[in-house]
Amino acid sequence: MNHHPTAAFPALRLRRPRASAWSRAMVAETTLSPTDLIWPLFITEGKGVETPIATLPGVSRWSVDRVVERAREAKALGIPCLAFFPNTPPEKRSDDGAEALNPDNLMCRAIRAVKDAVPDIGILTDVALDPYTSHGHDGLTDAAGYVLNDETTEQLVLQALVQAAAGADIVAPSDMMDGRVAAIRAGLEANGHRNVQIMAYAAKYASAFYGPFRDAVGSGGLLKGDKRGYQMDPANAEEALREVALDLAEGADSVMVKPGLPYLDIVRRVKERFAVPVFAYQVSGEYAMIEAAVAAGAGDRDALVLETLMAFRRAGCSGVLTYHAAHAARLLG
Repeated sequence: MNHHPTAAFPALRLRRPRASAWSRAMVAETTLSPTDLIWPLFITEGKGVETPIATLPGVSRWSVDRVVERAREAKALGIPCLAFFPNTPPEKRSDDGAEALNPDNLMCRAIRAVKDAVPDIGILTDVALDPYTSHGHDGLTDAAGYVLNDETTEQLVLQALVQAAAGADIVAPSDMMDGRVAAIRAGLEANGHRNVQIMAYAAKYASAFYGPFRDAVGSGGLLKGDKRGYQMDPANAEEALREVALDLAEGADSVMVKPGLPYLDIVRRVKERFAVPVFAYQVSGEYAMIEAAVAAGAGDRDALVLETLMAFRRAGCSGVLTYHAAHAARLLG
């Protein structure tokens, strides 16, 4: 295809369509609306609880009743889906993360409460053991601290089934174990959850941008070692495409790239190669950087939020998980 302009200056003036707002709107190539947003929420024990997270200014942990309020707010703002992450109390954490399989755990109680109150909003649940383990890893470990793949996957299937039974619409395995999408898909099919979607964290990198999230779910101070034995090396792009190909072959309905802005090249390559719904997670460190810039007087929050979200859409994202979801939806509304 010939993309070269057929005319030259002054017959062609590229500033001409930019001269007025109506014209800019008419030729805009990318759109951004509240339906492109997924709002991650942190859940904590208790009633009437809102606990601000120091490293995520403006973000709190909410008790289940307050999560229901957030769901009503999201519905009113036109946000289609919420993502849940539990802050499991220390006494319920264990080496094997058994609380993940408890049908009455924080996650499941929040799912049921929101589905009762706001049945037509989507709920995405995190499938991984790190919010439940005493060592902060996403899976079961051996004596040397290595995260065991197949044994972890068996637990993840049970975790996903507990969440699906509670009413989760999308289970999102964020653990990066090999083969877990196929195992979860088989488990969902065998147990009658045919319409529960899998959004695979397909290209999840071992990133320095996750710090505030680990504070939020209470696993930050617990982590022994690091996650480079299962999360991806930031140096690699071709490997991300192999990860995505595997997850799609195993039955993922959509895939995620995480973190967000530093990995837009991965989003673009995944979209061009596979033509499937691709999501990105604008992670805690990215949110915190925007808030720090705003606090330092180095940028305007509204403009930064909308521009970064537009960048995800331009790169090929169907949607974005962002802690700025409610704020952005208000601006777009």
